[in-house]
Amino acid sequence: MAATNIAKRELRQVIRKSISEVPPESIASQSLVALNILLSMPEYMSARRIGIYLSMPAGEILTASMVEDAFLGGKRVFIPYIHKSPLPIVGGQPASMMDMLSLHSKADFEAFARDRWGIPTPSKESVSGRENCLGDTGRGIEERVGIEEGEGGLDLMVMPGMAFDMGLRRLGHGKGYFDFFLQRYSDSRKKGTPVPCLVGLALKEQVLPDGESIPTDATDWTLDKLIVGDGRLLHSNTNTKS
Repeated sequence: MAATNIAKRELRQVIRKSISEVPPESIASQSLVALNILLSMPEYMSARRIGIYLSMPAGEILTASMVEDAFLGGKRVFIPYIHKSPLPIVGGQPASMMDMLSLHSKADFEAFARDRWGIPTPSKESVSGRENCLGDTGRGIEERVGIEEGEGGLDLMVMPGMAFDMGLRRLGHGKGYFDFFLQRYSDSRKKGTPVPCLVGLALKEQVLPDGESIPTDATDWTLDKLIVGDGRLLHSNTNTKS
């Protein structure tokens, strides 16, 4: 575990330097390519409830246009909300955790303030009026002590990352938010109910060359598909942890 964490940290440093040198024009053009690929995917077209990360201003595929298209298509959109964990901190569980909360409209999204990373973020005051995709509708997240099995869920989830490989392994930013959320999602659903289709978005600079792999451990989830800003769409036959 220690060796894996060190390898992850070193790879993040390499990738962070690489993407810091990507000009805004390239990020914008790669984001448009990724958007067009996503919109053409049968899994996206049939999805009614989707989770979409809200992007930073630089360093990753931009997702504002994806949010807009989802609303135009009549989809129910859910976005990440990071908050202090109400659960006991055991077994490597992070002190902060992520839930996927409903976004009411394009105007709702455009009214969000940006956090210290420049990510649009819903206000704490608005949380109680948003649906939690795990089925905890109408309850304050900070007071919640467990996950209720609900009828909600997600059909598809668009995920960010620091780096990706050809085996659809994903390296996050090191907080564990998405992997821990997926484990909670899996644990909260009826037995045999799959987690949503997991679709990663990557700048071409974030994808390791063929033959190189992301270091992973038992907590890391692999993707079903990876959309790359150079026009590639990579597929996987599984949706499991590495």
